[in-house]
Amino acid sequence: MAAPRLVCDTGPLVAFLNRGDQHHDWARDQFERIVQPLVTCEAVLSEAVFLLHSDGLPADPLLEAIDRGAVVVQFSAEEHWPDLRRLLAKYQNLPMSFADACLVRMAELAGRCQVVTTDQHFRIYRRHGRNIIPLLAPF
Repeated sequence: MAAPRLVCDTGPLVAFLNRGDQHHDWARDQFERIVQPLVTCEAVLSEAVFLLHSDGLPADPLLEAIDRGAVVVQFSAEEHWPDLRRLLAKYQNLPMSFADACLVRMAELAGRCQVVTTDQHFRIYRRHGRNIIPLLAPF
């Protein structure tokens, strides 16, 4: 059986590239074991670049990972706008970020997947309204 698709959140990407991040060792260990590309969305990349720059770190290693195919951007928010609006409304009390909504939608579309995350909200989010999202997380 093929490995589940790995849908990656902002936290692990930033943690892997930032040695000062509390989850750096965990992210490094996970990414050393992963042989398939991580799939993500533009909203996650936007957050990651912002957080790296905020910490005084370059985004080039992340962009190079995309160039190498280690990270693949595969999601168009425009095509899933009604579903994203539904998710943002449902989880507005957390609140849910736009990137998180995109990742939950990606998990709905992928079928067999795991979301690689350091965000505890993914323990609450559900795909298709009621199904637990399988996680690869440090908690």
